[in-house]
Amino acid sequence: MTTDNTVTTDSVVTTGSAVTLAPATIEYLVWHRESDRPCVRDDSLQLTYSEFARRVDGFASQLQEHGIGAGDVVAVMLPNRAELLVALMAAWRLRAIATPVNPAFTAAEADYQIDDAGAALVLGTGPGAPSAGRPLIHVDDMVTAPPAGWTVGDDPAADETALLIYTSGSTGRPKGVQLTHANLLFMAASFRTHLRLTESDHCLLILPLFHVNAIAVSFLTPILSGAQLSITGRFSPARFFEDIATLRPTYFSAVPTIYALLVSQPAQTSLDTSSLRFGICGAAPISKELLDRVEQRFGLVVVEGYGLTEGTCASACNPIDGPRKLGTVGPALSGQRIGIVDEKGNTLPPGKIGEVVIEGPNVMAGYLGRPDETARTVVDGRLHTGDVGRLDEDGYLTLVDRIKDMIIRGGENLYPKEIENALAEHPAVLECAVIGAPHDVYGEVPVAYVVTYPDRETTEEELLSHVADRLTRVKVPEAIVLVDALPRNPVGKIDKPGLRRRHSVPADA
Repeated sequence: MTTDNTVTTDSVVTTGSAVTLAPATIEYLVWHRESDRPCVRDDSLQLTYSEFARRVDGFASQLQEHGIGAGDVVAVMLPNRAELLVALMAAWRLRAIATPVNPAFTAAEADYQIDDAGAALVLGTGPGAPSAGRPLIHVDDMVTAPPAGWTVGDDPAADETALLIYTSGSTGRPKGVQLTHANLLFMAASFRTHLRLTESDHCLLILPLFHVNAIAVSFLTPILSGAQLSITGRFSPARFFEDIATLRPTYFSAVPTIYALLVSQPAQTSLDTSSLRFGICGAAPISKELLDRVEQRFGLVVVEGYGLTEGTCASACNPIDGPRKLGTVGPALSGQRIGIVDEKGNTLPPGKIGEVVIEGPNVMAGYLGRPDETARTVVDGRLHTGDVGRLDEDGYLTLVDRIKDMIIRGGENLYPKEIENALAEHPAVLECAVIGAPHDVYGEVPVAYVVTYPDRETTEEELLSHVADRLTRVKVPEAIVLVDALPRNPVGKIDKPGLRRRHSVPADA
C-alpha cells in the first residue's frame, strides 16, 4: 500500500498577500524584509524581520568579499544563536551552500566534515576554532549591514544544493546529505500548512541547528509564515519552563528525551503552558505511555512525526486538529507518498510489515561524493529508509523498528521496539533501549537498558515478570540493566551501536 497525499506545490502564496514564491527561490524574507514585526531572538539579540534581513545582506556582502559565490560551501560551526541563522541565509543569497557543524565536535571530527564538504570558509567562535586550514571568520566580526548600493545576483535554482547536513555516522563515517532549495521550501511550506501556522505563531527553538529538524521545523517554517522564533540557550527543564512563561511561544519541536525530562520534574502548581497550541515529537519513537503523561501533565497536544535527514526532515505526522492515533507517526504529509515494500521492492498491502519507502519533492539530491551509496538508498525515485513499519487502512504509519536493529535469536527475527513498548507499559519505566547482545548458542539475545522515573523504584525481576506477561518467552530479555541515563548521539537519539559495543553477555547466560 502507498499513501498518496500529493498536492500541487508549484508556488506558495502567503496569507493576506498576493506575492507568489516559485520553488526556485529560497528568499523566505521576500514578503517580510521591510516588516518591523518580531523575527528572531536569542539571549543576546532581538531582531525584527527588517533587521534580520539587513544582517543577512551584511554577512552576504562580507562572504562575497572573501570570494564566496555560487556553489561554494560555507561551514558554520556555532552553538544555537541568531547569527547561525543569518549565516545560512547569507550563503543562500550568494547561491552558496551551507554546512552546519556540531559545535561540540572535536577538532578531528570538525576537520573531517569541513574537508569532506570541501568548505571554502568557516564561521566559528574564535581564532582557535577548527577550520581544517580554511579562512576563518570570528562570529563577533560578522558584518551586520551591507555597504551602500550593494546588490546580489540571481536567486538560486530549485535544484541547486542549499544545505549539506551530515548524518550521525552510527554505521560508519558521516555522510553529507545534499538538500536542495526545492527540498527546503517544499518542507517548510508543507509544515506551514500541516501545522496551520500564521503570523501570530511563535516557535521556541530548542533542538540543535546542525540538524535538519531545527532548521526546517523551527526556523524556515515560521519564517515562511511570517511568525517569530526564539532560540533558547542550553536546554534544561527549568530553562524550558521559564522560557514558556516569559516568551509565550505557541509551539516547539523536541525529541522523546526532552519530553521524558519534562514529565520527570516535580509538580509545579504555578506552571502556565497555556500559550502552547501543540508540541511536535520526532527523531526517535516515543511510547504511547510517555505521550499520555505529557498530555495529562501539561494539557498539551503532542503530534508525533517521522522522517529522515535524507527526506528533508519529515514524511509523516499526526494532525494537530484531526484524528491522532497514538502509537503511530501519522499519515504521509501532503505531497509525499509512503509505501511498504518487501525485500524485492514489491508494494505490500495494509497491515503487512516491510521496509518504509518514501517518494516526493522532499527526497534528497544524494550523498555528497558517494554515488554508489546514493544509488542504493534512492531507487527509482523512492527513498529506502531502512525502517520497518506497516500502514493501516487509513494510511497511518506504525514503525516497527530499524532493519539494522533487528535481533536474530536462533534464527527468529525479534524487533527491539516491540520489547521496548512492553517495558514502557510499566509505570516505573521512563525510557528504555533493547539491543542484541552476542550469545554462544543463539547468536544474539535481547538485553534491555532501563531508566526509571526519579520517584519510582523497580527491580530487574519485577520488569522481567512484567514483560513475560506480555511477550512470548523468546522475546523476553535475557537481562535488564537499570541505568541512570542512556547514551545519546549528537542529535539526541539513543546510541544503540554504542550500547552494543560496550555490552557483552557472559558465556553461561
